[in-house]
Amino acid sequence: MDHPEPGTVIVTASGDGTYTQQITTTTHTMLVDEPVTAGGADAGPNPYELLLASLGSCTAITLRMYADRKGIPLTRATVRLRHDRIHAQDCERCETERGMLSRITREIHLDGNLDDDQRAKLMAIADKCPVHRTLSSEIVIETREAGR
Repeated sequence: MDHPEPGTVIVTASGDGTYTQQITTTTHTMLVDEPVTAGGADAGPNPYELLLASLGSCTAITLRMYADRKGIPLTRATVRLRHDRIHAQDCERCETERGMLSRITREIHLDGNLDDDQRAKLMAIADKCPVHRTLSSEIVIETREAGR
């Protein structure tokens, strides 16, 4: 398969399993799948793991860039994420009041000789990573059949 132009991702069945898909970017390929318990072959992370990985990696990269630019002695940022669904009525800061909604819990561990002010600045900048901003804003997904 040819690699797409920058900014485009192609996902297609790999032929290796019921749900196994191959993801192709400009310079990389990888597999995504469902776990065996869901009928997959567990040939790669599942779609929600990829979503969490996108947010976590963007958060860590944003923290690294900010620390480097500001001279903050951040040795490493480790980001742990979890996705679940909760009842809207149990959410204090949500606009939705009924039904279920998705919740992503993100824990950030900062390593380095950091003072309280540096830690606070890093935690504030975590919410400014581009993927966080995308997931927190209104998203329009346009779907159409190719070639039509």
